[in-house]
Amino acid sequence: MKLVGFLRDQEVRLGFLLDDEILDAGLACSSLAPAEEHVFRDATSFIRAGKPAFDLASSLIEQRPRNALHPLTDAKLTPPMLPSTILCAGSNYREHNDEKAGTPTSGKEPEFFIKTSDSVVGPGGGIRYDEMLTRKLDCETELAIVIGKAGRHIAVERALEHVFGYTVANDVTARDRQVRRSGSLTWYDLGRGKAFDSSAPIGPWIVTADEIGDPQTLDIKMRINGELRQSSNTKNMIWTCADLIHFFSINFTLKPGMMIITGTPAGTAWSVDRELGGRWQPSQGVVAATRYCLPGDQIECEIQSIGVLRNAII
Repeated sequence: MKLVGFLRDQEVRLGFLLDDEILDAGLACSSLAPAEEHVFRDATSFIRAGKPAFDLASSLIEQRPRNALHPLTDAKLTPPMLPSTILCAGSNYREHNDEKAGTPTSGKEPEFFIKTSDSVVGPGGGIRYDEMLTRKLDCETELAIVIGKAGRHIAVERALEHVFGYTVANDVTARDRQVRRSGSLTWYDLGRGKAFDSSAPIGPWIVTADEIGDPQTLDIKMRINGELRQSSNTKNMIWTCADLIHFFSINFTLKPGMMIITGTPAGTAWSVDRELGGRWQPSQGVVAATRYCLPGDQIECEIQSIGVLRNAII
């Protein structure tokens, strides 16, 4: 099942992607089960409603009422959800740690920072270049976990039972705000460097966990203006999705509608920025950046079995 957000009559609607069409969940439900229409108000309402809502959605998808179908090509997609909290893990691929100057804890424990729903833009949304904030705007493709079942102190062995689904995230970063250096010492400011307007593009849809299977087997890529900048696989994470769910559940009761983003592989523009400790040599087929992102750049973040998230720098 693939959940999308889209605009209809200037209202954001929850839909299910069916090949080249979108099923308007609320409209379909109003025809077939009007008493349950409230569970399709948005993705978070649907996720929180649990298995009965999932079963109802499966029934609506099977029946496909024609009045609730819209061509995908005509739809204006929005973020598939607005997460209540985005819990973020940095330095979670060894190859990314190898391409840059690290802190004493890089690769030894997850770097913990937070973005909010105010940071979110959807597929096709603009990533704002703001010179008052940064002149070193960087992009990172990341697998995002959507929490579907509440829990605290979740055991690693049971962690994936708490996953509703997965989507693609772009952890947009202001490198000159994030990375601070003094002599041989490097440290990170993960507040101003990571959380700002349009710093969390997500989408193009959420794929439910039953369609993904093992989240540690997915190819992950980024292209900028058609050039392949990142190419790896989620098997190369230091901490798996299950590890990160356990880790974050020590601080928070994880709740349906929260999101975890899981780190990025090598190939960021930081990797060639000697001023900030970049030191990466690209692998075969991958093109090293020559600069940070600028207005007009077209960013494509792709994860196998999910899709391609496209955004432009504006």
